[in-house]
Amino acid sequence: MAERTPELSRRQAYRRGHRAESVAALLLRLKGFRILERRTKTPLGEIDLIAVRGSLIIFVEVKQRARNAATLEVLTPRQQQRIMRAAHYWLPRHPSLSGHNYRFDMVVVQPYLWPQHIADAFTAGSHRSP
Repeated sequence: MAERTPELSRRQAYRRGHRAESVAALLLRLKGFRILERRTKTPLGEIDLIAVRGSLIIFVEVKQRARNAATLEVLTPRQQQRIMRAAHYWLPRHPSLSGHNYRFDMVVVQPYLWPQHIADAFTAGSHRSP
């Protein structure tokens, strides 16, 4: 039996994460969202998915879990801050979306289960972009 190396584990985790993001993007498209960007990198952090529906922009963190975990606890306060900082960096660089409301969502993907979309996962209420 082949031994798993750290490099192999990283590659497998990368592929699982990429698949989870594809599943999350499909779910959001089925809900009427248009995916604007995937794996958006800013100097302040990365945002897995950015989507829009009507006048609402969502910044989405995708989490893949092998088992049912406490859903909201998988996103640490540090990760929440990173995503919010990255979103606040991204928003002014897209003036065509100024005036849109925005929020921070999460999609949890687990094997053999329908993905779980958690709207407004870590802030209270929608915000308006500058």
